[in-house]
Amino acid sequence: MKIYFQKLIPDAVIPTRATRQSAGFDLSLCGQQPVTIQPGETVMIHTGVAVVLPEGTAGMVYPRSGLASKHGLALANCVGVIDSDYRGELMVPLYNHSGEAYTGSPGERVAQMVVTPVLLPEVEEIPAGEQLPESERGTGGFGSTGKTAGGENAK
Repeated sequence: MKIYFQKLIPDAVIPTRATRQSAGFDLSLCGQQPVTIQPGETVMIHTGVAVVLPEGTAGMVYPRSGLASKHGLALANCVGVIDSDYRGELMVPLYNHSGEAYTGSPGERVAQMVVTPVLLPEVEEIPAGEQLPESERGTGGFGSTGKTAGGENAK
């Protein structure tokens, strides 16, 4: 299986894994100037690269733990999803949860992309009024699992 990256901007950094066993490919800030993210602000970070993912996979973009824990930076959309047929520039929407501005430098690693398999099932509608297949859980929603017959949470 192969993944292909293309620089769309000459000074872009081709994503790599930090170690042989790293799950994610590091995505880096691309540009000529540092980028400052003010407290409570979201900034779209350019990576300057496009990707060709293997069919049947998706790229899941996650924040880097160091930026999140030390500087309060996280993805504005929590987890980004890159479809295998997307060919545009990879962008990272970083949100600053902290009370201080953060300035990122060109080439700095800002997020990571993990390639994961996806299921692509066909959709079939069950007409209204027809019974859905039975399940152990049924229609129990939020907080419904882990309860005993008397309604108390199981210990």
